[in-house]
Amino acid sequence: MSMPPFILASASPARRRLLESVGIIPLVQASNFDETSLQSDDPITLVEALARAKAESVASFFSDSLLLGCDSLLYLDGQTYGKPENTAMAIARWQKMRGQVGVLYTGHALIDQIQTKVVCRTGITQVYFADIDDDTIAAYVASGEPLNCAGAFALEGKGGLFIEKIEGCHSNVIGLSLPLLHQMLHDLNYSIANVWNP
Repeated sequence: MSMPPFILASASPARRRLLESVGIIPLVQASNFDETSLQSDDPITLVEALARAKAESVASFFSDSLLLGCDSLLYLDGQTYGKPENTAMAIARWQKMRGQVGVLYTGHALIDQIQTKVVCRTGITQVYFADIDDDTIAAYVASGEPLNCAGAFALEGKGGLFIEKIEGCHSNVIGLSLPLLHQMLHDLNYSIANVWNP
């Protein structure tokens, strides 16, 4: 089945670049959904609910399309963390994360307006943080990068210097698991081959 127009309900340049790297050129419609309006103690429940809410929040702008919403959270020591709200929070977060192992959850929600179906999945990746000193943390936070990222780091940016290893999907940590997206498209009977060879 040929793939309909693909909508990314996210302002994340990293997610857009990941899609483009595999030949999916999305239309971008940033979601303005208030993430604080949903709460759950279970990180999988929370990231999937947030991802779905983001996709649904832009659905009225489109018809006969595939809409992808995503949301990422870092789970560490029994707590979930999204984007830090300010510089002080980002510094405190890194002081807690350094030398530790966190779990990065990324919820994916794919709404198929043609088949009126929704598929939700969560990617789970373990992240091993380097034990960096306070000066390095302060310099990294001053770069501004951690303020735009769930978990206060960007694996594909400067933050990659401080990630010793990951266990699981690499692109999931960047914000969108490509293997998981492939599975979700397959579940909806779409083939990526039709994107490459329409």
